[in-house]
Amino acid sequence: MKSIVWLASYPKSGNTWLRMFLANYLTNATEPVPLAKAHQLSLGDAMPQLYAMVAKGRVDPRNEAEILALRPAVLRAIVANKADINLVKTHCRNFTLKGVEMIPPALTRLGLYVVRNPLDMMVSYAHHYGCTIPVAAEAISARSNLIKANDRTTLQYPGSWSDHVSGWTRTRAFPVCTLRYEDMISDPEGSFSKVLKAMGAPVDAERLDRSIEFSSFDALRGQEDAHGFVEKSRHADHFFRSGEVGQWQHDVPPDVVDFIRERHGPVMRRHGYLA
Repeated sequence: MKSIVWLASYPKSGNTWLRMFLANYLTNATEPVPLAKAHQLSLGDAMPQLYAMVAKGRVDPRNEAEILALRPAVLRAIVANKADINLVKTHCRNFTLKGVEMIPPALTRLGLYVVRNPLDMMVSYAHHYGCTIPVAAEAISARSNLIKANDRTTLQYPGSWSDHVSGWTRTRAFPVCTLRYEDMISDPEGSFSKVLKAMGAPVDAERLDRSIEFSSFDALRGQEDAHGFVEKSRHADHFFRSGEVGQWQHDVPPDVVDFIRERHGPVMRRHGYLA
């Protein structure tokens, strides 16, 4: 059954923002949905507890062979609930790894894909993972790039930014609704209406405005300040750090800007990040 709607993005590109908008809209919340309850509406494909449930016992999130062997059954278990739509967050590239379809079309109804200027995303990435901006630039340009596992997450496979974006936005195996992070900021009404229409959900103007307000950067940062957020990295002071468009202009050295444009120019141009 094709019931998975992927909430997909490269890390630090706006995925949590999209998740929290949908959590507020789909529940018709009259006050902000707590960050701690995000998982109740949308699962993550890297949650170790899902793998343990399927394995009927403890799994090692760091064991790639074990996690890959279980992944098809984990995704089948998600759709086995017979729900019309299952929202699943992922940072995984849309590819096949060691014979395993990481994003299987047979289970996929839709991809909601958020793309962000890699120069800005890289600044957030460096803060989140506790590395320098030049190291982040190398990481997001490597096809072998991984998000390391820990007790809260299995191994994740974003690969390079260009491969990730192209793999999701150019697939013909299932429909994909692509959102630019920058448009989500400049035109949230238009961007989130587009999401709802792609999902086949009705667009109610008052409910839309309320959900946009409840999931705004300031609202989510306020929740994190008050209650914390489990997805915050141990390297960073905040998960919701800035959200600024154009921060790269004062944070990224010119040689690193040139490196990113050289490595990712064609895909950046395709999505409006280069003239």
